[in-house]
Amino acid sequence: METLPYAWYADLEILRREEQAIFRRAWQYVGHAGQVPEPGTYATSRAGHVPVLITRARDGELRAFLNVCRHRGSQLADGEGRRETIQCPYHAWTYDLDGSLRAAPRGHELDLDGIGLAQLSLESWGPLLFVNPDPDAPPLAKALGDLPEQVEVDGLVFHHRAESTQVANWKVCVENYLECYHCPVAHPGLTRVVDVSPEHYRLEEGRLHSSQFAPEAHFHFLWPNVTINVGPGEPNLSIGPVLPDGPERTSRFLDYFFAPDANEAWVAEYLEWDDQVGREDTALVERVQRGVRSGLLDGGRLLPESERLIAHFDRLVIEALS
Repeated sequence: METLPYAWYADLEILRREEQAIFRRAWQYVGHAGQVPEPGTYATSRAGHVPVLITRARDGELRAFLNVCRHRGSQLADGEGRRETIQCPYHAWTYDLDGSLRAAPRGHELDLDGIGLAQLSLESWGPLLFVNPDPDAPPLAKALGDLPEQVEVDGLVFHHRAESTQVANWKVCVENYLECYHCPVAHPGLTRVVDVSPEHYRLEEGRLHSSQFAPEAHFHFLWPNVTINVGPGEPNLSIGPVLPDGPERTSRFLDYFFAPDANEAWVAEYLEWDDQVGREDTALVERVQRGVRSGLLDGGRLLPESERLIAHFDRLVIEALS
């Protein structure tokens, strides 16, 4: 089996096609319900390149909007917090948390009837929030498949968010996540804890997700960019998106959850172990990016079994772009 063409990992036009054909049409993790726990709270995020505003209005309903003012296109809000309204920092157009326009200076010059924030599809999996920019998106459950049977998301408490950047195409980062063929070479700390031998490390794929199972841990991917990790030891979960920031740069965040009574010393040890694996992966994907961007090779090869989840992902990319 062959990889995607190497040119696809450094081409701006390919990224533009991916933004339209993939990221505007897929469910993506944007945060958790604890960020908007009660009326009068909001949080911001991204679905691919699309800026997202999540609100809980006075009626208690969770909503997601395009985080863009209807006046001149400014991004509206940053971060998260408590507010009764969202005011654009450019010209002070002000919106209620249900998305309706409350006030616009000199608004008498325009017909503002019916103008409000553009709403996005929002659904939850337990406390985990997903947004799809497509207003006609199929239900989240269809994308998740049997993932809810594999991953327990309730009963855990949010601990922290870790953010990182990689100088690599988003697909390079995803493909690295989708195989542990490299683990014995590149992750000595991981392989001391997790059995990644072929006879004990199981790979499974669904329509829009894939899974890696070790006796001690399991890792899941939801198309097009969501990574879900259940590590060894006490109950834990980390989840986050792989976000393109240009053809050769990627941003990521992971939200970590642990049991309410988790041992603090164990959590600290676990996080250091996990951070070390992340640092090793960053070095790996950046080396790959430097290689594929050389332009002298058309592509590479995939092992038919050990790297079959990459082949599954690559087929979805080709399907979307065609």
